[in-house]
Amino acid sequence: MIDTEPAIVFHTASSIEADVVRGLLETHGIHAVVSSGAAQSVFPVTVRGLGEVRLLVHRDRAAEAARLIDEFRDEVATRLTRIRDEFRAVEEALGYRFSDPGLLEHALTHRSKAHEDVSGGVRDNESLEFLGDAVLGLVIADRLFRECPDWDEGQKSKAKAMIVSTVSLARMGDELGLGDHLLLGRGEEKTGGRHKQSLIADTLEAVIAAIYLDGGIAAAERFLERCFRPQLDAVRAGGLTSGLAQDHKSALQEYLQSHEMGLPDYRLIDETGPAHRKVFESEVYAQGRAWARGEGRTKKASEQRAAELALRQLEGD
Repeated sequence: MIDTEPAIVFHTASSIEADVVRGLLETHGIHAVVSSGAAQSVFPVTVRGLGEVRLLVHRDRAAEAARLIDEFRDEVATRLTRIRDEFRAVEEALGYRFSDPGLLEHALTHRSKAHEDVSGGVRDNESLEFLGDAVLGLVIADRLFRECPDWDEGQKSKAKAMIVSTVSLARMGDELGLGDHLLLGRGEEKTGGRHKQSLIADTLEAVIAAIYLDGGIAAAERFLERCFRPQLDAVRAGGLTSGLAQDHKSALQEYLQSHEMGLPDYRLIDETGPAHRKVFESEVYAQGRAWARGEGRTKKASEQRAAELALRQLEGD
């Protein structure tokens, strides 16, 4: 009797690593299937991440597949190092180092990427978004309860809605540079998915959940405290009519247009530091004049800072 049972030739905790190795095999004519060994649960993720991802090939090609994987191990390792360096850049921006990097990978995986993988070995971040939304809501509600004791329920609810709105989350995700690191399908990539505000906001919620699963509620609280302290302080200082973390670029554009000065133009003038700790410097121009320079951990953050400084100068003139 002929044995048609497929053979496992590779296993990992990372769907990206599995994709890299599968690509290697298929360029050499060996069809490989991804199979996930993660247990099923309410969330398609265990506390330790994605579980085991396995590569299976026809048993007749197993020996050849194993030889190729061993032969090209250094090349695969080089490609994976670049990917992991990118994840380290995300961790630096988040201010959090994952014990289980698979959770971060999962949080950055959009459904378009998962849908392109017919094997079912790649899982999207939608369930993580659901959990992250709950963690975010709990932490912000807790802060408002403790820090605004004189406010009634309606005031606290309105403040919470403002702080955790899609606009607020997208702005924070932009500041963290999440759009640059999303794992997208080819179609979503072509239609500008990296810049879609709703998608970036959803990814931030997934990242919050990943931090919670990796480090517990204390780690999630520390991360959210760093991210949302300016908004919380703004609400406490000025009440519900105060502006939360201002979008300085929009404010500058409104100012320039109201004074018939045209539109602002942002130019990246410097980029320093290693890949995982880059600092960007941007300059903003209007009417042919450079008004201010700003630095930030992402290009968008440096542009926001430049816009803020330009506004101060213009309003002071």
